[in-house]
Amino acid sequence: MPDPEQGPFAVPLQTLALPAEWEQPLLDLHRSGLPEQQAAWRRRVPTREVNQLMRATAPDLVTVDATATFGADRPWLYSEHEYPLSVMNAFIATWVRSLQRNPQDPEAAALLMNTFRSLDTKALAWQLGMVDLLEQQRPSPGGTALPADHVYRLLPDVLASRIARQAPYEHNGERLVFHQVAGLGGSRGVGSGGAELMSWPPRPYGPKGTGDGSGRPVFYSALLRITVRTVPFSDVPRVHLAAGIRRFVTGKVWMPYQRGASVYLLPDASLVPDGPTPQRFSVAMLEWRNGTTDWRQGGPEGMLAGVTALDALPSVDRLIKEADQWIGGRDGIAMAVGHQTAMGRHPIGTGLMPGERRRLIEWAEQALAPELVPVPRPVRSRYSRPPRKQLKSIPSIPKKEQSPEDRAALLAKRELREADNADLRRERLAEALDGADFVGLVMYQSDDQRDRLVTAAETGLGLAAHRREQGPSTWVWESPELTVRMHARPLGRLGAPLGGDSVPRRGKEHDAAIRERRHDVADALRKLSSDVPGAQIAFVELDGQEHFRQAKRRADPKHAIRLGCADAGLVSQFIRPPDPELDPEDAEKDSTIRAEAAWSDGVRQTGMRLVPNHNLGSLIPDGLNQLAFHLVERRHDGPTGKPQFTPIAVLVRPGAKCVLGRTADMHAWVSYPELLKALTGQIREDSLRTSAQQSALTAAFIKKTLAGLRSTPTLVLVHAQDIRKRWPWLKNDGLKQDCLGFGGEPLQRIGLHGKQLRVVRIADNTRDETAQWWAEAEELDPEQEGKQRAGFSRGLWVPESGNEQGRVFYSTADKTSTQSKLTTEDAKLTAHVNTKGKNAFRPTKSAWNPSLLEITVACLQPGDEPEAWAAYVHHQRDCEDYRDVLGMPLVMHLARLADQYALPHEDDDVVAPDEPTAKGTVADGQLTFDFDEESGDTD
Repeated sequence: MPDPEQGPFAVPLQTLALPAEWEQPLLDLHRSGLPEQQAAWRRRVPTREVNQLMRATAPDLVTVDATATFGADRPWLYSEHEYPLSVMNAFIATWVRSLQRNPQDPEAAALLMNTFRSLDTKALAWQLGMVDLLEQQRPSPGGTALPADHVYRLLPDVLASRIARQAPYEHNGERLVFHQVAGLGGSRGVGSGGAELMSWPPRPYGPKGTGDGSGRPVFYSALLRITVRTVPFSDVPRVHLAAGIRRFVTGKVWMPYQRGASVYLLPDASLVPDGPTPQRFSVAMLEWRNGTTDWRQGGPEGMLAGVTALDALPSVDRLIKEADQWIGGRDGIAMAVGHQTAMGRHPIGTGLMPGERRRLIEWAEQALAPELVPVPRPVRSRYSRPPRKQLKSIPSIPKKEQSPEDRAALLAKRELREADNADLRRERLAEALDGADFVGLVMYQSDDQRDRLVTAAETGLGLAAHRREQGPSTWVWESPELTVRMHARPLGRLGAPLGGDSVPRRGKEHDAAIRERRHDVADALRKLSSDVPGAQIAFVELDGQEHFRQAKRRADPKHAIRLGCADAGLVSQFIRPPDPELDPEDAEKDSTIRAEAAWSDGVRQTGMRLVPNHNLGSLIPDGLNQLAFHLVERRHDGPTGKPQFTPIAVLVRPGAKCVLGRTADMHAWVSYPELLKALTGQIREDSLRTSAQQSALTAAFIKKTLAGLRSTPTLVLVHAQDIRKRWPWLKNDGLKQDCLGFGGEPLQRIGLHGKQLRVVRIADNTRDETAQWWAEAEELDPEQEGKQRAGFSRGLWVPESGNEQGRVFYSTADKTSTQSKLTTEDAKLTAHVNTKGKNAFRPTKSAWNPSLLEITVACLQPGDEPEAWAAYVHHQRDCEDYRDVLGMPLVMHLARLADQYALPHEDDDVVAPDEPTAKGTVADGQLTFDFDEESGDTD
């Protein structure tokens, strides 16, 4: 954060502004050839394409807007040194040409020439001036800092330049040299991508069995990101430093479907004639389109060709076949293609563990002084005790030797507690089902995975003593509280890729393939209704997304199967087959964990819940509703190719038998599974195409929902990054304590919306909005003083900076149970020895940093204690029927899971779930046309 004793932070920079008289000719060119109404929507001239061009060819230039700004008071470009105007004229000429819609139209060509004549390029000139990097507007009405727009882009850039100039990072005799990376163009204002540094040369790693399969090494670099952010109700901005790794492609580039791949370039000379040698990494993009890969903005009419930069770049055909051949430098350029998870598995694991992250960030932090100082460490909340347990803790079995008597006593204790916990789960599931049996259908591909799911059901609910029927296709358990039925059928052709041997083409062919499989699944399940009466959920064994990469994405039948299940009145839970790449022991363990997780997730889709019990006494009112709002959205490039926009609300109501939910077009609350099934097939209406229309619907839905709960204590939980785009009041500069706002309406005191209403906003680390964190070992243990070790510490934290007005808190979690074999000292960037003297260099292991969850207690009632309400929200992450602490409070977690059912798809022939099937559709209970009963394998 800025050190108030240092005063202004101003640096000399060259600026280039577009002359004011250029605005109208360029706007006219941008609007030409469009109907009057569409032309009116184009109020500003886009610079996104030319910004990307300069990022690829002139990385030392900094752009701060995605649309053109005109006039000397709003510069377009910033630079430490003047950039040749002859090259700038080439960039601008290429940009202007890109604004015309139809280059072949004679009228468009004439307009373009007239536009060029009206632009006086002699008016362009670099101006040297002092730029205030901490400039602020007046604080928001709620007291939140409002940095000037250019601060979000320029302050990180200047700080990154400082970090790059300091002595290299060094640890254990190894050094990393960092280079700045060209920033994202058009990042003016809140949400800017900030600045980035990358270590170079990248680190090779290739011991036996760890390369890419070809025997060659794989490569990766350290990564530092710098962003400017604000905190609600604080008049002091923050600078976030985040550390990670970037992995590079070795060998052939598998292009992500309908996405680009970043290429990082460090040439020996400028890529454009007469340009200066770049000091930063350029970033160009490869793009896969219509079956071919090319440079984005390449081709004969592309911008790269317009500035003659293609001559300095290797051919795309060569690059995508042997991407790593340029990493060490070749033909005057060093170059690497960034790896993405959509490309498949990479031998190097993701992320950094806290010990190494701390070392790297504290090294970078030195370059930020004296203008910036570390934010004071937060202190643990006085309400740090975890919520009251509902499930009994299971004692672990010690590794040391025990006497037979002690071991038997421990095992008996474990068995008794596991039985008690299973009893409680049965009771809660029975409540959620309101007297109905639990009936599940397992659609399997392998007998082993089927049996694992059945075992998970029996173990999770403690049903072994209540078994009444034992397979091979039907299992029945009858306990005093609940009857559970599980029916198993081979998945057969229903799990085959869409389109069979050929992937369906995008559009009508893909729609038809989804429609056909959807009908097949729904018909098969309806035919089963006599054998499997009352089925609520289908557990489906199906290959995961990694099996349907690239163009095969449209062959993935998962979404069609989920639609068909919903048509037949079932929710669905998917489980992957055993991983054939793992050794048998690891595959068995992994498959068992997946089966247990699939069973637990499936049961939760019935609306069953174990809501954490707080220990805050009278600080929290009795009978408190928990309400989460969420926007369920899909774009045109979603799994079904159709858009969707559906605001939903999820309610955990004391006394209700299960979790409830509703959409904007529902007149009453429905059970959670009914909400999920209702989301399938909802295509966005034309009346909801614009942000204004969507914001109006969201506001009306929220106000109506709150009005219906006005008479009962209600806590509203909202996720900032999810819903603020359609509820702008939730932005940092929109919040004002204990006031609620909708759309363009004036803020109103919370009491006007109900005397028992509270609102808490949650923000996570999406786009680095909250900082990376670690627990400092020397603070937890005095013996660690001076050893600079770090770990994780679970809890609720209170900031000590004194500027949040007592309304902002932070929630942290432990590392996940899947990281049991990782230690906080594991390293990837340099060699490292842990406290036990053992080698801790483990680059192939994936690390994970739990999000620093920001809890803003936005609206309270008189007499409420903000810290207690933050503690209550923190407690709601600690749900005992999950393996780990949730990323979000329970009710918000359930709301976000509804996204899985956002599968808009047009189909007028869908049969309602309660519509009776025709007589004669069931033949002896065998689905002879839908399942391969013999093998159970996918056809």
